[in-house]
Amino acid sequence: MTITDSARLTAQPHITVMVPAYNEEKNIAQTLRNICDVLQQMSSHWDIVVVDDGSHDRTAHVVQSLVASCRVTLVRFSRNFGKENAISAGFNYAKGDLVICMDADGQHASELMLTMLKRWREGYDMVYAVRQDRAQESSFKLWGSRLFYRMMSASSHIDIPRDAGDFRLMDRKVVDALCALPERNRFMKGIYAWVGYKSIGIPYIPLPRLHGESAYSKLKLIALAWTGITGFSVLPLRLASLTGAILAIIAFAYGAVVVIDTLFFHESVPGWPTVVASMMFFAGVQLLFIGVLGEYLARVYDEVKGRPPYIVAEVVQPEEAAQPAVRPARRRKPATDA
Repeated sequence: MTITDSARLTAQPHITVMVPAYNEEKNIAQTLRNICDVLQQMSSHWDIVVVDDGSHDRTAHVVQSLVASCRVTLVRFSRNFGKENAISAGFNYAKGDLVICMDADGQHASELMLTMLKRWREGYDMVYAVRQDRAQESSFKLWGSRLFYRMMSASSHIDIPRDAGDFRLMDRKVVDALCALPERNRFMKGIYAWVGYKSIGIPYIPLPRLHGESAYSKLKLIALAWTGITGFSVLPLRLASLTGAILAIIAFAYGAVVVIDTLFFHESVPGWPTVVASMMFFAGVQLLFIGVLGEYLARVYDEVKGRPPYIVAEVVQPEEAAQPAVRPARRRKPATDA
């Protein structure tokens, strides 16, 4: 059910909080309890969906012990498929008129959901949290983030809000639009911006992690950034074309100089070292940009294969949930259940 803008001020919407989790055994219980406490202040109709992304620890066992007390639906993957796919699965299993995405590590303050609900009542369809303090992050993350957003703003036709993460509230129509997208290689920050709708950002400062460290390594961050660039930008292809054009002009000018020297000044052509170095340089550039084309072709290949983005091994719901958690309306092709 989609709640009209005129009814938002008095409506008591069903709110679903979706939490992707990977090896969060020590954090997930406290995170879910904090979410429950705030949800009880927001509405009388609410539930939580936890997507266990193939954890190797006891994350699923801890969540299963809270199924009844916290109205939790546990969706467990057969293996680790990645956070982007876990978020997509959470959307497919969310029943609420409003869906809020939060991390399992406790860094997203549950109290901020109250502000998000207030902005929704004001007419916004998507309310996202914008990180304010990055002083504690490494130089690699800081400079990498700046470079990524500059590249995206210079080449993409959509505006991806800087420092906005997955912590956000979405109206049901936004979630339905996200679930309707058929693509499998997903970069959620770009997809959130692509679907549009009336959106607003609110500032927040991440809380310290309750336990442990982030599972996102430098290599995973680079891979995620590359997925975003190739999924929402043709900048690498345009750089390849520009570089090729510049090198072709330089080669043509150099060839003209050689011809003129030979015909009019009878000067000898330079020796083999220059020729060999030039050949190696041009060959390296060609191989580099063939690799760029290969990356885009690999994305097409993954989409054409048609494999599901994730496989659900188990779904555990509260006993009072008589109906299936998956909303069939406007849902994209479901993943295979094991």
